[in-house]
Amino acid sequence: MHINFPLLLVLAVAITGVLALFDLIWLAPKRRKARATYESQVAVADPEILGRIGKEPMLVEYGKSFFPVLLVVLFLRSFLVEPFQIPSGSMKPTLEVGDFILVNKFAYGIRLPVLDSKIIPISDPERGDVMVFRYPNDPRINYIKRVVGLPGDRVRYVDKELFVNGEKVSTTLVEMKLDDELPAGHPMQHMAEVRVMQEQLGETEHLIRVERLAGTPAPNEWRVPAGHYFMMGDNRDNSNDSRYWNAPDMPRELWGMVPDNYIVGKAFAVWMHWPEPKLRNLPSFSRVALIH
Repeated sequence: MHINFPLLLVLAVAITGVLALFDLIWLAPKRRKARATYESQVAVADPEILGRIGKEPMLVEYGKSFFPVLLVVLFLRSFLVEPFQIPSGSMKPTLEVGDFILVNKFAYGIRLPVLDSKIIPISDPERGDVMVFRYPNDPRINYIKRVVGLPGDRVRYVDKELFVNGEKVSTTLVEMKLDDELPAGHPMQHMAEVRVMQEQLGETEHLIRVERLAGTPAPNEWRVPAGHYFMMGDNRDNSNDSRYWNAPDMPRELWGMVPDNYIVGKAFAVWMHWPEPKLRNLPSFSRVALIH
């Protein structure tokens, strides 16, 4: 079950705000009037009685207490920065499972919470950005991938090599090692070679992970439609992304490219790492860094 947290937060702010406003306009004046009436009828006012007369209803008290806190959280989360946790290894080696990241919500424009409609344009995603977006097949789920293709681009991926607009994307070998995603003692581990490459995508230099034995989608070329973005994971052989659009022979759930109105924001920093299961591990801050 996926909980629509933005909607719940907006509803909570609305309900607590209505309670605070109702108290301000209706209940508080009645309490002040009752207090003034009591004080005019006695020579010396009893503090205990005054306390009972001035006491706010419990629901109103909670509403007034939580409203400013929830309002600040809503503003920060909707317009400035939102935290996310990385649930899978599709962005290795850039992001690991259990990384907690921060996402800039205004980098690509100010959007209304829940509706996600852009009200103030600021900038557009750039090739190489690490972007959080709503999964096209189920907008309740957030995905994170790297922007590879911009509107109008031609993207081609063949034999584990990436081409954008006919030009091969530059890569440099950084490290060769055995596949650390296979369990210890796996019969194929001694053959499962992994290559860590440094890739130059636009203005961004970053690492990608490529497996020698893993298969790849059939060679294909995609034209990115207007208002859409072609997304790929840095863990190139273990990422469900835009490459599997129009590839019915691939055993993956197809979803294609990301429309502009599904963008959540730009991932810019890892602030904590806490792998599963959380109760058996302590959080670590050794991976705190900016995301490239």
